[in-house]
Amino acid sequence: MTTTALTRVRELQDEWALVIGSLDETALRAPSALPGWTRAHLLTHLARNADAVGNLLTWAATGVEHPMYGPGTARDDDIAAGASRGAAEILADVVASGERLVDLAASLPDHAWTAPVRGRGGQPITGADALTLRLAETTIHLVDLDAGHDFTSACSLLGDYVDDVVTNMINMYLGDLPPIRLTDGTHTWTMASGADGLVSGTPGAVLAWLSGRASGEVLQGPVPEFKSLV
Repeated sequence: MTTTALTRVRELQDEWALVIGSLDETALRAPSALPGWTRAHLLTHLARNADAVGNLLTWAATGVEHPMYGPGTARDDDIAAGASRGAAEILADVVASGERLVDLAASLPDHAWTAPVRGRGGQPITGADALTLRLAETTIHLVDLDAGHDFTSACSLLGDYVDDVVTNMINMYLGDLPPIRLTDGTHTWTMASGADGLVSGTPGAVLAWLSGRASGEVLQGPVPEFKSLV
């Protein structure tokens, strides 16, 4: 599982390198689709997320705690500072940090993929889950970059791992999700015992709704109000 998941991570990072290769200073200072963030902020976040997932994989491999980010406002402070860099430095950082991550993941011992670590919110996950986190970040934020990808095209890059990313999102926010059943046509998730009503849509539509990027109006069924924390 992890070998093919890592291949998907590589492919998504390669797509990022292609998309951002033509961005100049003006394009980087333009707003992303995330309120309050320019593309420079988003790209800096993507680079630091690669390092953060690398911290989790190191933790999984060694058993020595390596939190995703530093304490307090360290994550946000790093993004704000990094966004002020020049375009060439930001773009190089995105590529280099992604390469460091896949090189680290490729070198991990087998036990690391099932070893327990904790996500940013303190939730228990495994090394394999950490790699799924990276798949989620590189997929959802490819749409947020507002440079040509929508959720349909971004999810197509995930292939069979779309359901893993949706499951990851559901596990992160299960306590905030309404008691429904949700399907993307391949997999069905039950949010709570006794859940009533089936909400359905394409993988892209489901992920857009779960990540708070769409209201869910293109989904079918009794779509409840839901505001993602992503």
